[in-house]
Amino acid sequence: MSEFANAMEVFKLLDKSNCRKCNEQTCLAFASKVFLGNRTLDQCPVLTREILEQNQGRQKKKITGKEYRESLMADLKEEIKSCDLKTAGPRVGGDFSNGRLTIRIMGKLFSVDLSGNMFSDIHINPWIAAPVLSYILHCKGVPLTGKWVPFRELSGGREKNGLFVQRSEKTFKKIADIYPNLFEDLICLFNGQKIENHYKSDISLVLYPLPKVPMLICYWKPEENMESDLHLFFDSSADMNANIDIVYGIAAGIVNMFEKLSAKHGSFL
Repeated sequence: MSEFANAMEVFKLLDKSNCRKCNEQTCLAFASKVFLGNRTLDQCPVLTREILEQNQGRQKKKITGKEYRESLMADLKEEIKSCDLKTAGPRVGGDFSNGRLTIRIMGKLFSVDLSGNMFSDIHINPWIAAPVLSYILHCKGVPLTGKWVPFRELSGGREKNGLFVQRSEKTFKKIADIYPNLFEDLICLFNGQKIENHYKSDISLVLYPLPKVPMLICYWKPEENMESDLHLFFDSSADMNANIDIVYGIAAGIVNMFEKLSAKHGSFL
């Protein structure tokens, strides 16, 4: 048989129970890693010997990050086609009108139609688009709790926390250290909301990268003999309204966008 063309071909073989016996958050996450070559099909404990034998040799060798992102986007668009976007509206904190579901990302409008096509006031790239489409598919619509927790305390966060700190928090801190107007720009451009300082930070700012996944930024300015510091926190409901891969992806995508904007313009304005 031919190689798997995309992760959805792997996904169709699974029982879609999200049982986590393979140590992945979802069956789709496992399917994606099988397609990438990072996992093997026989690592799903639920698959029968018959299915394994029928699909022997179909797994590709490892592919590039670009190929993975392109495949992931294609798979997510296919899933969106079978999603009832009108019903999803209240669940994800959006509105459905004229065949499009619209939500706000950082205060900017982002719409997706019934074919998975996307429209937005911000530049759409896979770093942002993939977590947003995944959020629309998986958000449970749980009310916000108002309790802020670090990434590592979300379900599945401990395993990914080291990478999250490197990719998101440390990069964000570097931007904040270099560009003194960062937080003013975030308020002006991305609908950031200053709140009472948490954890004795000098600046506490809330952004809404997804309607039901707010992110709290706490920044401590440098003082004598002490470096600056920055940490990100999420509402404790985040792992129900978005799995840990979505939370990680949207945070990393936003920080990546901020990094490019600040490097290009010296600020966001």
